[in-house]
Amino acid sequence: MRLTRLPLLLTSLIVLLLAGCGKDDGVAGTTAEGLTKIKVGYIGLTCEAPLFVAKEQGFFKEFGIEPEMVKCEWSQFKDVLGLGGFHLAHQPVMMFLKPIEQGMDVKMTAGVHLGCLRVQAPINGNIHKIEDLRGKRIGVPGMGTPPFIFANRVLGDNKIDAKTEVEWKVFPSAELGLALDKGEVDAIANAEPIGSLLLAEKKVKTIADQAVDPPYAGEFCCAVLMNGKYVAANAGASAAATKAVLKAAKWVEANPRAAARMAILKGYIASNPELNTQVLGQLRYVPSISGGEAAVRSAAESMKRASMFSETTDIGKLTAGVFVKLEGLTDEWVGGLKVEQVAFGQMPPDQTLRVAMELYGCGGHLLLKSCCDDPALAAAK
Repeated sequence: MRLTRLPLLLTSLIVLLLAGCGKDDGVAGTTAEGLTKIKVGYIGLTCEAPLFVAKEQGFFKEFGIEPEMVKCEWSQFKDVLGLGGFHLAHQPVMMFLKPIEQGMDVKMTAGVHLGCLRVQAPINGNIHKIEDLRGKRIGVPGMGTPPFIFANRVLGDNKIDAKTEVEWKVFPSAELGLALDKGEVDAIANAEPIGSLLLAEKKVKTIADQAVDPPYAGEFCCAVLMNGKYVAANAGASAAATKAVLKAAKWVEANPRAAARMAILKGYIASNPELNTQVLGQLRYVPSISGGEAAVRSAAESMKRASMFSETTDIGKLTAGVFVKLEGLTDEWVGGLKVEQVAFGQMPPDQTLRVAMELYGCGGHLLLKSCCDDPALAAAK
């Protein structure tokens, strides 16, 4: 098992050296102003908005933190966080549980937002419920990705053996819809914004939705994740950084339109402004400490039922080891957080029409003009 992971670990070490990270003893440095330094890892996904807002709205500095934003590819993200190439991230709970079970030193400190994963099938096809997936080909953006893990959980919870009773096929996220159109797969598992885009195009129907379908409804999809060595050496700074992200999550919930445009204008993600607004407006950013801990347990239990963990894994022990309770971080503190609503920052009532016009109804010059004239864009600047 260790030999099979060696190439990935070596590649990750090379990435760290090239990035100038060098050896990280876990002890945080400070700026001349007395702010504690932290490296914040991100991929460039719509749902990572709280990280971008915490930086751009000054929430990190409000809590005494000086962030360094570090962009990283999906393929390296888990190992770079585990090795200390960056210290804080906001990613799906499910993606990290198996590596943590195998010894990766990553901790979780709070839940950030509810579910954003789906299993979908052609709108006019013969797959209508989870049981219809038995014997079918399911497209995923990668083995071990959150959509793949969620699909495994869905199958396992419905007594379908994900190893023998379905066929997995890997496609880039943006090509999953095309794979359905061409008949190369019978169903797909995806994350936002792909799921919402395919629904807007009326290409698919949803078979399982993490946000609304039991037993997943109410489960936090994404959490604040931190390098274990950094947390152990900097408990106070870890709590402060988590607080900044949770305040930013509440700001995103109150101002999804402004957050969506800010992420694009500041260069964190590449997306269509209206589609990005649509996705953020549908996600529920209702941060929670107890909810984050519950998500670790429920996801781990479901993954074990799907045979994704060792039979001997103690879920209670795993949860206690993964989720760290930091001083001052409580549901009562989160509940008392207040954020402003900015002008033009909320979802307009005609948002669905705006998405359709942006995707299908405007020429490039008209789209550019509408974006530049949008007061929400000006506010985000």
